[in-house]
Amino acid sequence: MNRALPLAMLVGLTLQGCIFSPGQHMDTGNLVREGSPESSRIELVPITPKLVAIDAASNHSNVIAPELLNYQYGEYRIGAGDLIYITVWDHPELTAPSGPQQQIEANGRLVRPDGSLFYPYVGTIAAAGKTIEELRSIIASRLAKVVAEPQVDVSILRFVSQKVVLSGAFGKTGQLPLTNTPMSLLDAVGQGSVQVGTADISGLVLKRDGREYVIDLDALNRKNSNLHNIFLKDGDQLHLPYNDQKKVYLLGEVTAARPLIFKGTNMNLTDALGSVGGLRQETSSGKEVYVIRGVENLADEPVKVFQIDLKSPSAFALAQHFKLKPQDVVYVGPADVTRWNRFISQVFPTANLLRTGVAIQDDMGSDN
Repeated sequence: MNRALPLAMLVGLTLQGCIFSPGQHMDTGNLVREGSPESSRIELVPITPKLVAIDAASNHSNVIAPELLNYQYGEYRIGAGDLIYITVWDHPELTAPSGPQQQIEANGRLVRPDGSLFYPYVGTIAAAGKTIEELRSIIASRLAKVVAEPQVDVSILRFVSQKVVLSGAFGKTGQLPLTNTPMSLLDAVGQGSVQVGTADISGLVLKRDGREYVIDLDALNRKNSNLHNIFLKDGDQLHLPYNDQKKVYLLGEVTAARPLIFKGTNMNLTDALGSVGGLRQETSSGKEVYVIRGVENLADEPVKVFQIDLKSPSAFALAQHFKLKPQDVVYVGPADVTRWNRFISQVFPTANLLRTGVAIQDDMGSDN
């Protein structure tokens, strides 16, 4: 079963313990009675301009490792499997020994698995590791012994020896050949064709030289993005994970309570509420909008409950800049919620119902 799915149940179980603290008001202080065992596990944090500014300043999702930005793609080095086409001007017998009527690849020279290449009157050449210009110079030098002032040109018909590998939520997975034109990270992502509906674009992993770098493609449209300065090299692997493990849960007095697929780090509170039709005008309380975070790490860290009053016009600007994270639970309370135990008693049944429905769907899927 998907590990992300029991989240709603965890929300209920985590917060249920606070039901036994009656009379605790939902103010900007502690959520539960000070000094109680729960007070160290749950913290209420008002969403303020200062909080949004601090979160924005501490967002390092678009920080690229210096070694990735410093890598410069050099000249292409010939390798085993590459198909080389050698032209000797005014000597068609050397350029196209199979005959000009043949397809051009029939007159190509394949670099052998050991990196060598044979050419008439030149012999065997250790081609692997050499640039196109270096190979051209060697051939011209040796041909000069049998051809007066040979004019030689070398090109690569098929690039095989150097490649990067794409896996995960790409429309086209597998190998992408590197050529004598530098391939950027964005070039490779474009060729792979991202499956937008199912890809976690904030979690692209570049594996290089035994290290893994997590790259947020969501940062592409942000100010000062330098993703276009990352170039790939032979052996790189790009894995784009699926986003089915990441959800944001909308509960309470919203038009359509349901989980949302977390598609990227640009998802904010306004986006999430808008995706489910907003608050129910007849029954919701704009003051009782909460974002519950950290339930999945309950054993290690306190749960944070962020609160915002959407009755204030200025709060909508804050909500638009408050970034959500995977597994967040957004809860909108009814207009008469004023006490903590009533808040919990309404969150738990809704969360448990959501969990049960998703679990049943999961069990049905696993039986197929």
